[in-house]
Amino acid sequence: MSDIINILPDSVANQIAAGEVVDRPASAVKELLENSMDAGATQIDLILKDAGRTLVQVIDNGCGMSDSDARLCFERHATSKIHRADDLFAIRTMGFRGEALASIAAIAQVELRTRLHDAELGTAIVIEGSRIASQQPQACPPGTSLAVKNLFFNVPARRNFLKKDSVELSHIEEVFRRITLVHCDLGFTLQHNGKLLYDLKPGSMLQRIAQLYGNFYKERFFPIEEETDLVRIKGFVGKPEYARKTRGEQYLFVNGRFIKHPALSAAVERAYDDLLPDRSHPSYFIALQVDPSRIDINIHPNKTEVRFVDDHALFAILRSAAKKALGQFTLATELSFDTPPEFNIPPAPKGYVPQQPRISYNPDYNPFHATPSQTRMKLDDLKNLTAPTDLNETPTSDLRPPASPHACLQLQSRYIITTLSSGLAVIDQQRALERILFDRLTPRPDLRAPTSQTLLFPVNCQFSAADAELMAELLPDLCDYGFALEAVGQTTFVATATPPDVKEADLQPFFEQMLADYKASTLQRHADRSQSLCASLARQMAVRASTALSQEEMQQLVADLFACPMADTTPGGKRIITIVNPEELLK
Repeated sequence: MSDIINILPDSVANQIAAGEVVDRPASAVKELLENSMDAGATQIDLILKDAGRTLVQVIDNGCGMSDSDARLCFERHATSKIHRADDLFAIRTMGFRGEALASIAAIAQVELRTRLHDAELGTAIVIEGSRIASQQPQACPPGTSLAVKNLFFNVPARRNFLKKDSVELSHIEEVFRRITLVHCDLGFTLQHNGKLLYDLKPGSMLQRIAQLYGNFYKERFFPIEEETDLVRIKGFVGKPEYARKTRGEQYLFVNGRFIKHPALSAAVERAYDDLLPDRSHPSYFIALQVDPSRIDINIHPNKTEVRFVDDHALFAILRSAAKKALGQFTLATELSFDTPPEFNIPPAPKGYVPQQPRISYNPDYNPFHATPSQTRMKLDDLKNLTAPTDLNETPTSDLRPPASPHACLQLQSRYIITTLSSGLAVIDQQRALERILFDRLTPRPDLRAPTSQTLLFPVNCQFSAADAELMAELLPDLCDYGFALEAVGQTTFVATATPPDVKEADLQPFFEQMLADYKASTLQRHADRSQSLCASLARQMAVRASTALSQEEMQQLVADLFACPMADTTPGGKRIITIVNPEELLK
């Protein structure tokens, strides 16, 4: 029997390693940006074409490399950061494994140009699929320029798994934000298909947040700062009134590296106990400095997962620091020792006798004799009502609309209780409205264009560069749904008309949450763009329209719901109606 075990060629081994290190263009961007920072660069430029499929190029003014280093850096496990095993517990750089460039070179066409600051000439290297095609001296600026072309050109199966350009670009922008937010002392630019998306100047973290998300973000955060023997904490926590339904802008950094740590994230959110409504999440940008010997970052090639020796102590310190920031600055902004003018009551004239207050009432009023004009329900309509026993099981066959409008009861401004032929119906008002609005917004040839209301004064809405680009992409669709929007500048839009269900004061948070929902739906469910936008708009309109309703309004909502083709579930698949049949009521 012959031997069957053999050593893989380096090119194959590198492609296997690339599957862990580089799974999409955003992964290559992360590795290249980290290399430039480790090289001591103060200015880093990122250039993209076709969301990184065609080109990912990073240009920096760092230290550069010699001829031999330029060739050796593409070898697997070639690194200048690690010399012995003990160095793994004293990591102060972004990269250290020596896998990134070898993995990238195995699945792309790479062009490297680099020069030391004190050298007259630099080096140019061309690599295709781990094979060095050429290396020669070349005149180039000091620093390094590395271009990754035609990513996955020799791994077509992996290339076919890439999403559309807008999705891949959103992943790259997220990586770009994770790196630039904490490295505020460096300058960065990001270009995509010849268009400058970001031009970030060195400054403070708050200035960097404003550069990435817009100047209006400066007023949305409280500073957080704490220093102990174990950890040094600096950053910003969001004001409770700007909390969102999604975990969007939540960034934790340790020693200049973005991390995902459920326990530390929970510590920040615990600081908001009793300050936020249910299912709302705060925003925060928090940087921690910890002794490198007390953490382990060598867990996963992406280096976003870390382990702490003192994780319980860190949890308590971070939670206390966040609560301190929220309490200190919230109290400072709300306390005022100036007497309000309405309490400056002048003294009464001498001899003034105040008159006794008079109470007017109807002596013939009988609360047990309801009149037709009253919107309260009769006692006969309530005698058979009881709480539903199970809000999760509702046979679709029981959803038969009432033959005529029935009396309705509203519970906690959230649930509508009415009767159907099959029993007692408990309707989630907000979800019902979401379904109704979704069906109205969904383009259908038999529906006319949605109505809109003109605003008395135009409303300016500001967005981050990424959200502004998405808003510009969705602008024609939003106008079809009743919005009148116009772009003024790169990140500002002016609204002059909205659908009747959208309030003027809610426009900024409305659009922000709509964009967050839209991005989540397109990334997770890969839904059609129009369907995703309709679902996002309907969800936001329903949230802001959930309020107390009159008897006529409740009956109209029930009638509109049963007119929908799918009255029992929301566009996201959540149940709207629960039926409690007579047998359950008898129990």
